[in-house]
Amino acid sequence: MLVGLLAPCLVYALVLGLHVALPARVVDGYVRGAEGRPLRYRLNGLAVYAVVLGLYATACRLGLLPWDFFWQHRVAGVLGAVVLGLGFTLAIVVAAPSTERGLLADLYLGRLENPQWRGGVIDAKMALYLLGAVQLALNVVSFAAHQWLAFPDARSPGVVLHAVLFLFFTGEYLFFEEVHLYTYDFVAERVGFKLGWGCIAFYPYFYAVGLWSAAGAPSPGRGTAWLIVGGALFFAGWLLSRGANLQKFWFKTEPSRKAFGWIAPEVVSDGERSLLVSGFWGLSRHVNYLGEVLMATGLALSLGRPSDPWPWLYPLYYVLLLVPRERDDERRCAAKYGPLWRRYTERVPYRIVPFVY
Repeated sequence: MLVGLLAPCLVYALVLGLHVALPARVVDGYVRGAEGRPLRYRLNGLAVYAVVLGLYATACRLGLLPWDFFWQHRVAGVLGAVVLGLGFTLAIVVAAPSTERGLLADLYLGRLENPQWRGGVIDAKMALYLLGAVQLALNVVSFAAHQWLAFPDARSPGVVLHAVLFLFFTGEYLFFEEVHLYTYDFVAERVGFKLGWGCIAFYPYFYAVGLWSAAGAPSPGRGTAWLIVGGALFFAGWLLSRGANLQKFWFKTEPSRKAFGWIAPEVVSDGERSLLVSGFWGLSRHVNYLGEVLMATGLALSLGRPSDPWPWLYPLYYVLLLVPRERDDERRCAAKYGPLWRRYTERVPYRIVPFVY
């Protein structure tokens, strides 16, 4: 029990240590600090990710750890991550100046917008997403390994595909670290329970919810149809989400650049500010959210267990997260852009799903 409780703490300590020690690319972000200059970020998440997974694989091959270590200690691991996340939330929120929203709202949403430590060496948001991504990848590998070891005569190709897709999901997120500096989380979120506890406990353990059931059962033997549909939906969603985020990133950093070499930047403007209305961003105002939901749906289907309710909790979570976020972002942008936002919504009338919503 104690080993499982401490496991996420040890993983997170290793990740932070590597994040500080390994060489990093330093870039300017979109958000500006108190002095009006862009905040700077150290980016080495993919290297940290690769080193930790490599160390885990080496330890397993040498017999120092079982391949399904995190499966064996999954309940204790969740408890350890939950306690650690709560402790982080209290530490970062209570020590900061209060806001007018009250203590409970501050605890949930956070008080500090973009905390950085050690002269910018560690950025809270970047570190939190890195911690969650690495622990999620370790959980996925370990859970999938358990299914492979426990059912040698009924190994599930859906579990293997699900694990591969999730490793692609976490790895490509870290490959595109700089792009995410221009997304909602880094621009609008504060660091409290929602972001801190979410990345430390919820992200790495809940995102793998489909494997909590599938890895403990033999293959359902349904053939490859569900796997093909799941994989296709996942990559269709990935194209929407990654394509939209890349297009926005290039527009913010190189406004005249054609996205992917052929999507010309078309905008509505008030003479000072411009909003993108071409390409992916001409389909809907939050087309990247549609991509996220499609990816989650593809991951659920990839397990080949469409009647199992547990994998569907993951896409349901994305709907419950992103629809309110879209509403909040609409209010924030309407206040920020005023009449320009009304012109923008007339040009791009759909919120998330083109021609539907």
